[in-house]
Amino acid sequence: MTNEVSNQSVEHVRFFDKAAVESHSDSIKDGEVNPWRLCSVTQVEELKSIITLLPVWASGIVFATVYSQMNTMFVLQGNTMDQHMGKNFEIPSASLSLFDTVSVLFWTPVYDQFIVPFARKFTRQERGFTQLQRMGIGLVISIFAMVTAGVLEVVRLDYVKSHNAYDDKKIPMSIFWQIPQYLLVGCAEVFTFIGQLEFFYDQAPDAMRSLCSALSLTTVALGNYLSTVLVTVVMKLTKNNGKPGWIPDNLNRGHLDYFFYLLAVLSFLNFLVYLWISKRYKYKKAIGRAH
Repeated sequence: MTNEVSNQSVEHVRFFDKAAVESHSDSIKDGEVNPWRLCSVTQVEELKSIITLLPVWASGIVFATVYSQMNTMFVLQGNTMDQHMGKNFEIPSASLSLFDTVSVLFWTPVYDQFIVPFARKFTRQERGFTQLQRMGIGLVISIFAMVTAGVLEVVRLDYVKSHNAYDDKKIPMSIFWQIPQYLLVGCAEVFTFIGQLEFFYDQAPDAMRSLCSALSLTTVALGNYLSTVLVTVVMKLTKNNGKPGWIPDNLNRGHLDYFFYLLAVLSFLNFLVYLWISKRYKYKKAIGRAH
């Protein structure tokens, strides 16, 4: 039996089929074909398959932006809080990313051993959830991660305001209050990033699985870039009439919570777009595969 695959979602890009239709202008000389003008059917089908994956790939960029906050805004937020663990030991705020790793190590076996068998009873899916459903769950969790970070910042700023501690470098509020947002990001990572890798590997053409798996990792780089752009734009737009803006050097006089809420809103809008994309996507089907 053959293992060829057919993807129904490529119907809207069928115009690429013309690239495999030979014409007189495709020949160079003596019947030799110009490879830049005439493609094989396999090459056309692979291109069409990759194009159908791009909308799903693009939806992961905003999630990667949220993920990148662990190394940027979460650290800045932690720098303004009490970093002592005990009387004499002080931990750097960047080290709290350890709880992201702990969350990933916890949720990965929990997902495989408990969530999948439970979900399988309702969804009738062998994996519990489809890959797109798994990624969507991660996108929703990332929204709650940003809301949690925003709420913590509201509480922190309320303390600053009530105690007139605007010029204090650190306030007596434990940095470990940041743990929930790190745990939520780690949980979202298990659903979205791992689901994304599985999705691109399974749905990519057989000859391009490595390329498509690598393509999924580019969302992290683009997410970091988008985060930088957002910070730059926010700082420029919010510094009006002498105001310090949302993200000043002294966070006690800013509104980092607004930035976290902005990311939550963007994540929500991205999730709505993702729902539309995933609803239109058709998984590739095996033809003539032995049962």
